[in-house]
Amino acid sequence: MPIGVIFNTLCIIAGSIIGVILGPRLKDDFKENLTNIFGCCAMAMGISSIVLIANLPAVILSVIIGTIIGMAIHLGQWINKGGAAMQDFISRFIKSSNSTMPETEFTNSLITIIVLACASGTGIYGSIVSGMSGDHTMLITKSILDLFTFIIFATTLGPVTITIAIPQFIIFMLLFLCGGLIYPLTTPAMINDFKAVGGILLLATGFRMIKVKMFPTADMIPAMIIVMPLSAFWTNYVVPFLSSLG
Repeated sequence: MPIGVIFNTLCIIAGSIIGVILGPRLKDDFKENLTNIFGCCAMAMGISSIVLIANLPAVILSVIIGTIIGMAIHLGQWINKGGAAMQDFISRFIKSSNSTMPETEFTNSLITIIVLACASGTGIYGSIVSGMSGDHTMLITKSILDLFTFIIFATTLGPVTITIAIPQFIIFMLLFLCGGLIYPLTTPAMINDFKAVGGILLLATGFRMIKVKMFPTADMIPAMIIVMPLSAFWTNYVVPFLSSLG
């Protein structure tokens, strides 16, 4: 049973509802300070994954090539449009609380929370492991962070954050169901490199949350798709070739 996936989705919904209710009651400096803390937590989670890296060149290539692919297909723009569509849909039923927020800031914040919820290495890997072994620990850990993160983001973004639970559940549920097929084809090195790329995305997301640098995290998502094949290629072909030259 996908306990971790369901729990994560419920935390996103609960956090969004609480945030919408508390929004007018929380001071701006309180929201900003907590967002900075959540950004630090995201970066800490990212760093803890990056240190597991097995093949540094493969990971770096994956991030670079994956980001180029993402920018070439305008993935970030498509996610922007998806976020705008979710906002338009929810505003038909509930008045949003973000009317005074600049459009650019609103879009950047929405992309940040979408990537954090749906495309973090912790969530994707946790869903696969949950489907393979029934270990929901990683997803539950992510859920705790998501609960409080969505409370704060919902205070400024409004009810649109609730709709993020829909793509999050679909993505994680598909990964959960595919876990039994994907996991046996992997090696520990491939898994660690995959987690490292997810860690880089989390690190970039953390920088976005604290508004230090707006990395194109949405465009970086394809890196998580190509890292495992590239890691396997590097381990099975490049490393032996380099060793033969020595």
